[in-house]
Amino acid sequence: MTHTRFFSPVQGLDALEQRLAQDIAWLDLPARQWVPSASINGQELLDVAIIGGGMAGLAAAASLGFKGMRARIFDSAAPGFEGPWATTARMETLRSPKQLTGPALGFPALTFRAWFEAQFGVEEWNRLDKIPRLQWMDYLRWYRRVLSLDVRNEHHVRDIVPYRDHVELSVSSPAGLSTIYARRAVLATGRDGLGGASVPDFVARLPRRLWAHSSDDMDYSTLRGMRVGVVGAGASAMDSAGTALENGAASVDLLIRRAELPRINKSKGAGNPGYTHGFVDLPDEWKWRIRHYINVQQVPPPRASVLRVSRHANARFNLGAPVLEVSEQGGELRVITPKKEFALDFLILSTGFGIDWQSRPEYARIARHLRVWSDRYSPQEGGDDKELQDSPDLGPAFEFQEKRAGSMPGLSRIHCFCYPSTLTHGTVSGDIPAISDGAERLSKGIASLLYVENIDTHFVQLQAYNEPEIFGDEWTPA
Repeated sequence: MTHTRFFSPVQGLDALEQRLAQDIAWLDLPARQWVPSASINGQELLDVAIIGGGMAGLAAAASLGFKGMRARIFDSAAPGFEGPWATTARMETLRSPKQLTGPALGFPALTFRAWFEAQFGVEEWNRLDKIPRLQWMDYLRWYRRVLSLDVRNEHHVRDIVPYRDHVELSVSSPAGLSTIYARRAVLATGRDGLGGASVPDFVARLPRRLWAHSSDDMDYSTLRGMRVGVVGAGASAMDSAGTALENGAASVDLLIRRAELPRINKSKGAGNPGYTHGFVDLPDEWKWRIRHYINVQQVPPPRASVLRVSRHANARFNLGAPVLEVSEQGGELRVITPKKEFALDFLILSTGFGIDWQSRPEYARIARHLRVWSDRYSPQEGGDDKELQDSPDLGPAFEFQEKRAGSMPGLSRIHCFCYPSTLTHGTVSGDIPAISDGAERLSKGIASLLYVENIDTHFVQLQAYNEPEIFGDEWTPA
């Protein structure tokens, strides 16, 4: 197959938006709404309620909308600050290659590249190395606007209650507490979607003013003049260390458990269309084997993030130095590792996220009914992996399944479209490379479920359909 290289003549966002509108019209999208309208307690019954308005939530809402389903997003953040990009993320650029199409759902005019070139031109695109983090957020804001997605900001979901025929959400907002009803609910809640920050036991007794997790929304300028320790060696550790140094930290000691930094991104090596579409159909043992191998190998921090730290003379990479114990003495932290004891003023934990139902009160009703992988699968010797053991065991449309059949009817009306779905579905629910594929899988699955559960109504509508295509005057009887 030969590939023709050409450059789009599109100039300016107005022209790009006109082209996108034309593309959508040529494909006769969105489909007309087809899910039967209904109400509960006098309130509208949504087709789908999406919790989370970051990239995954936006892509899910767009894909559902194109297929004629009414989706509404509820996000706790202020408008334009959904997801981590403009709040807790601290990388200078994304690590994903700039040409990945992300949430574009197959529309060339909806890609980041089209958005970028329309404003800055092809030459600037060619000069661009990686996508700046805040520019990616600007693109997502445009994505939301140009597709007219229904996002309700500053709406905090406090409780999720599934019933046989709908899901009930208790939501607080500036207007007060309200109840939302939907046929289906989607959790598009990101990397920490079913829990929160993973915090090591060694900080349990420390005053909260002396440490933070890398995912905390904090002002790094408060670290000026301080001796800072960063626990970890992944992307967030390097970005936290770099941000602290750039804000005037007196020194930064990276406390790294491994004797060597991982250098090869095995997850990237798995990325191909076969993996994207075939992982979900693999036998359990192969799913576990692949994900456990990637977890054990670990993903290296981006080269640019490491250089961002190492260019500072007051940054120190302490390899083979896992934290054994931390205590407060005289207002400073004494951090003990196998290599040495460190005297520090502040500790940043770049220790990732974990599935922790107890940390999310909105999941309190459903947590004990959910089936997780450890409920039905035991790996071979040497394959123990807490992240995988705690991962939800999902159905083909990302739906939760009951630990014990009949214990919570309606639980499968809640769909897990966030990072913890990875063991069941692969990396299609949070990372940029395959987010469109995941959103399509989700929306097609929900469309099928909504059609099947309303088949009686659809058949009545079929019987009532009476638009003639011929009128009886087209022929003369013999």
